[in-house]
Amino acid sequence: MAERISDAEHEIMEVLWQTAPLTATEVADRVAEAKGWSLQTVKTLLSRLAAKAVIGTERDGRRFLYSPLVERDTYLAGVSRKFVDRLFGGKVTPLVAHLAEADELSDDDIREIEELLRELKG
Repeated sequence: MAERISDAEHEIMEVLWQTAPLTATEVADRVAEAKGWSLQTVKTLLSRLAAKAVIGTERDGRRFLYSPLVERDTYLAGVSRKFVDRLFGGKVTPLVAHLAEADELSDDDIREIEELLRELKG
């Protein structure tokens, strides 16, 4: 994905990753209460995402249906890699160390990391 998506655009993507295709009204119904966004705000965000080629549109009578063109896992992999590259010189270990030192890792997090490492080794 060439262009970065904003936090607001990401909220729209999360809705579309869960269920697609959706109309602008259906997307707005899913985010309006939590975010307080109007239908026009949602349409603006959908237009921006379409311009970035992150979502596709399909005409359905007088309305449009929106669907993601980028899978969530693919997006997360790219964003995560850029984050680690930019802030931790491309190395994951300093990121985990930083989280551990800041007491951001719960016992469950540590157990999951240990299990993941065992799976990767095996």
